[in-house]
Amino acid sequence: MSQIAIKAERLSKRYEISAKKKPYRTLRETVVETIATPFTRRRRAALTETERTVWALNDVSFEVGRGEIVGVIGRNGAGKSTLLKLLSRITEPSRGQADLYGRIGSLLEVGTGFHGELTGRENIFLNGAILGMKRAEIQRQFDRIVAFAEVEKFIDTPVKHYSTGMYLRLAFAVAAHLDPEILLVDEVLAVGDAAFQRKCIGRIGEVSQAGRTVLFVSHNMGAVRSICNKGLVLEAGEVSYFGPISKSIETYYKLTSASTELHAINRNEPIRTGFGPISIAGSEGTIDQGDGFAVCTTLQIATEAVGFTLLCQLADANQRGVFHLRIDSSDIRATGSWQGSYAVEVKIPPLWLEPGMYTLYFKVLFQGHFAQSKYVSDVYNLDVGGATSGWNTILCPKAEWSITVMDEVAVA
Repeated sequence: MSQIAIKAERLSKRYEISAKKKPYRTLRETVVETIATPFTRRRRAALTETERTVWALNDVSFEVGRGEIVGVIGRNGAGKSTLLKLLSRITEPSRGQADLYGRIGSLLEVGTGFHGELTGRENIFLNGAILGMKRAEIQRQFDRIVAFAEVEKFIDTPVKHYSTGMYLRLAFAVAAHLDPEILLVDEVLAVGDAAFQRKCIGRIGEVSQAGRTVLFVSHNMGAVRSICNKGLVLEAGEVSYFGPISKSIETYYKLTSASTELHAINRNEPIRTGFGPISIAGSEGTIDQGDGFAVCTTLQIATEAVGFTLLCQLADANQRGVFHLRIDSSDIRATGSWQGSYAVEVKIPPLWLEPGMYTLYFKVLFQGHFAQSKYVSDVYNLDVGGATSGWNTILCPKAEWSITVMDEVAVA
């Protein structure tokens, strides 16, 4: 049996963007349009192919081995959902091909393949049949599906009466329990509550341990990092990076940061300056959650300043502040002006952060009259490794527990 589960070669999808549905018109508008049609056609013919079409995916090639969990990440419009639709055979590629070796289960939208008039029970068997399962196989998994979805009381109620959460739980339970060899999951977990998301992530892990292959699309970098071993980063319909998940998430954040800086330039905002590159002493950007670390950079003060306040800030993937450190120039020396180049180092004690990607940067605020009152550094992406708690927290300390008996009562 082949060790490759998914193989994509120059997979591409093109959409026409200039076609418009004609609205209802009055007789006068119809006559005017008829007269103007030759001129309209000439204008349309003058449009280039680039103006008339958009490539949602362009020459995407990659291979996924059996049992791998691959996180498909990228900004909105990068082509993530289009990729899964092509792999699911929902739409045909404009160019290239994708070979999938195994039975596919997909959850691309809430309740994909469900019929609102059918009951939950009937939809389980309908989805199983669509996936190519025999009735006996579906019956064998039926109780587990219903228990996972927590819809026992409503299993014989038409799903059109289900809440969004119930609909989602049942849809995911069907896709994850009918033993697909390849499971495709789009950004659907965002609809469920925190307890259900943890349950789904746990189930995806079980599916992978059983030798199944999973492609998981999500903007939740914490979830992606906790369950995926590889990452496929898409940018403007093309593969920007494919490899280990830590490097994939780092690439994604760098692309996001580059886009933010370009947007600032286009709006003629002040470009970050004054600071040199940020580095972590003895590391290339990856630390363990129990490690202390030293952050280093340089500060160039071009024009003489009487004083300043230097800030160092760290935030998680959801932009929640972890720390906001500051020091005033008066704490370093009492008097004297400041001008020239300075080496900056901040020693951080072990924080026991939840594993994931964090952003760190410096800022300096000058005192008195100064040509540019503030410098802001480039953003540094810090990847923290270790064991996750699975509770979407910022801190995950390694604690020592002690439980001793004070007054034990015998239970008959």
